[in-house]
Amino acid sequence: MIARMVKIEIVGPSELLLEVLSLLRDLELFQIEQDITGFVAEEDRDKVRPLLLDEKTMAERIYCEDLRTRIDELFACLPREEMRQSYLDPGDVLESVNETLQRHSALCREWCRKREELRTELAELGGYSVFLGALEPHVTTIAPDSGLDFIGVTIREPAGVAELMRTLARLTGDRFQLLTVKAGDGTLIGLITLEKDLAAKVRGILGEQHVPEMTFPPELARMPFPEKIRHLRTRTAEVTAGIAAIDEELARFARRWGAIYARVRSWLDERLALLGNTAHLHRTGMCFFIHGWTPAADVPRLTGEIRTKFGGAVLVEEKQILEQDLDLVPVTLRNPPLFRPFELFARLLPLPRYASFDPTPFIAVCFPLFFGMILGDAGYGLVLLILALILGRVFRQRETVRDAARILLFSSCYTILFGILYGEFFGEVGAGLLGMKEGFIVERRLAIVPMLCFALSVGLAHILLGLLLGFITALRRKTGREAMFKLVNILAILCLVVLALSRMEIVPRLLTRPLALILIFLIPFLFFSGGVLAPLELLKSIGNIVSYARIMAIGLASLLLARVANRFAGMTGNVVTGVLLAVIFHAVNIVLGVFSPTIHALRLHYVEFYSKFMVPGGRKFEPLRKG
Repeated sequence: MIARMVKIEIVGPSELLLEVLSLLRDLELFQIEQDITGFVAEEDRDKVRPLLLDEKTMAERIYCEDLRTRIDELFACLPREEMRQSYLDPGDVLESVNETLQRHSALCREWCRKREELRTELAELGGYSVFLGALEPHVTTIAPDSGLDFIGVTIREPAGVAELMRTLARLTGDRFQLLTVKAGDGTLIGLITLEKDLAAKVRGILGEQHVPEMTFPPELARMPFPEKIRHLRTRTAEVTAGIAAIDEELARFARRWGAIYARVRSWLDERLALLGNTAHLHRTGMCFFIHGWTPAADVPRLTGEIRTKFGGAVLVEEKQILEQDLDLVPVTLRNPPLFRPFELFARLLPLPRYASFDPTPFIAVCFPLFFGMILGDAGYGLVLLILALILGRVFRQRETVRDAARILLFSSCYTILFGILYGEFFGEVGAGLLGMKEGFIVERRLAIVPMLCFALSVGLAHILLGLLLGFITALRRKTGREAMFKLVNILAILCLVVLALSRMEIVPRLLTRPLALILIFLIPFLFFSGGVLAPLELLKSIGNIVSYARIMAIGLASLLLARVANRFAGMTGNVVTGVLLAVIFHAVNIVLGVFSPTIHALRLHYVEFYSKFMVPGGRKFEPLRKG
């Protein structure tokens, strides 16, 4: 149900404002209202002005924002590590934290700078490794004192190999060797082996023809190729070890200091949120005003905590909720534990407004009833009961699945109940084997008209309940014409139903004329309260009642599917095959029997029932909270 809310005004001296806000945040039961309309009398509004932060509080806000930014920069350098929980109270040591943070930030920035330099160097070494690693098998076969030199080139196109060989042949008189290999990244790399006295000339000509030579850093340039490879591997290992050492230092730092800075960061978030809330408050020359809402059940706790902490310095006053306030009152749903799982269905709808009704209790009562009326098989209900118990036990930590399991539990109990009333246990065959035929009240397969009348009677009661709730809601919201329209609809539907019953001679025919006169009498009120389209709304309500015939129709379809399953199983002539077919058919029917009643029972609520009374568009109750 919708919790009753109380309109609250809290007044106190300006120097206690932040302490009061901190207490309200800790209590988590008060929502601040920014609009002071309805809280402050019209003639007094010029005396009340928005609360602006003084210089001291503004300086604190800037200080906290700067400190939070620097903590975020520190965390950007640190690896993600699982942190222990810190119980430090940052408010008492904020200056010390600030000084320590400056040293730690400088240290971590230096580590990150060195690591970035090493990573850049490692990427460059990786490029050289691709080249040298591809050529290593060929280079190692040549003796260091052979008087030969090596030139490494990158060949852009495979067709350029032939042109390169012609150029080299012309320059060296065919005294060269060209080896080409594909590196791991797909690049075509060439190694030219030639006499040392020809190397300078060849390098010059290749440069003029834009054939790029592999260049090396100064410390590698003068080394022979085999020495380059060994030096490259050694330096790569050193750089990798250096990066790993820095990562380990950062991880060790995060494990030691991360929890403390995370706690300070959380405290700063809460403090800044507290300072930000002052923008919604008002003040006079000497005191502050906090206006808002709290659930009526929590008012004693709120006033008691404020009185205990501040004595008579801070006052709490309950204000009257005016008619124009109804759309501003926040809404929170508080239902008994038995009804609470059904909030899963209510959350699919917009939040109802304050003076309306919470749909949860009604769906909690009627949904399992409709589900059981439609499925109505004790065997299926027993299977669903076991499934609900298993789901509730396995997923007890997952709220949504746990609530769904409880809804299924209630629905399965009604399914078993109606299965006993209908005399069905996995269809008629199972019921006959258990002797349930002797105690059933109605056999759905044969009693189609009685079941239809029963379904329509349930629909009539459900729709009239919805209209009655709509009538009460309209009275609460002081919309007189809407209340009259709901009441006229109730009377008109009752008259039409009794007229239909009198035509079938279920009730005396003597009632026909008086009821007809009452209907004629109601017509002007119908048009006055509902306008030109009022008769269409009345017909819509009658159509909603007829829609409940789906309870009979879908239930009959489920019964016939179970009957087909049993007949197919009996026609096989083999016990094992028959049992297997029966299990498959009944399993399919159970799946359909879960989804179909769920969808149609929810439709009867969402479309037919809720439209008669629910007023959507409520504001969610969002009290001040930590974090």
